[in-house]
Amino acid sequence: MRILVDGLDLSGKTTLVTTLIDTLAARRVAAVRHRGMLAEHHPLERLLKRLPLAYQSRSSLITGAYLFGGYALDAALVHVDPPRTDGAVLIQEGYVDRTVAVGLAGGPYLPAVLAMWASRCFATFDLAVFLHASPMVRRTRMDERERVDSGDWRSVEDAGFADRFNAALLTYLGRRHPCLLVFDTGVHTPQEMADQILTAAGLIRPLQAPRPRGCDRALGA
Repeated sequence: MRILVDGLDLSGKTTLVTTLIDTLAARRVAAVRHRGMLAEHHPLERLLKRLPLAYQSRSSLITGAYLFGGYALDAALVHVDPPRTDGAVLIQEGYVDRTVAVGLAGGPYLPAVLAMWASRCFATFDLAVFLHASPMVRRTRMDERERVDSGDWRSVEDAGFADRFNAALLTYLGRRHPCLLVFDTGVHTPQEMADQILTAAGLIRPLQAPRPRGCDRALGA
């Protein structure tokens, strides 16, 4: 089982991933947090980490290298070289979805558009979770951080960027995942979201209503 958690900066990804792992641990279900490429031995991952992804919007080279030399290759390799989790649930914090959405929202546009057109070439997850939050909620979270990077600042101060980013996730990138849940983290607590996600994934039993037979792009609202 592979679960993706993605979304705009300050949307609550790290908090939700931690809650998912803790909720599963309380039920004696092993889970691991994962970042980066899925393939256990991706030949270019170390080289890619040398490229400052924080400057993605200024460089088509950086964006193209991550999208095609990184994630597209990862999708091919993961079938023969999957991550070693020893049977634990893999919970991925951020993936190609975020990189493409940043490109579509703020540039460089050409690599992002090409990746959007070929989005089904990238690896899928059994369940994808996209998070968002209002500008007010994200501003409050930014004010509480000791260190604020350019991504945090832009997600709050550039409303157009945030809107385009979220639209790119929902309109183009979510289609390739067989199951998609969307949450407003300013409305739901991390535990409420974790319970819904893990119930939809069939990893825990629902507290009240029976679990639906299928998960067809459900909306957590």
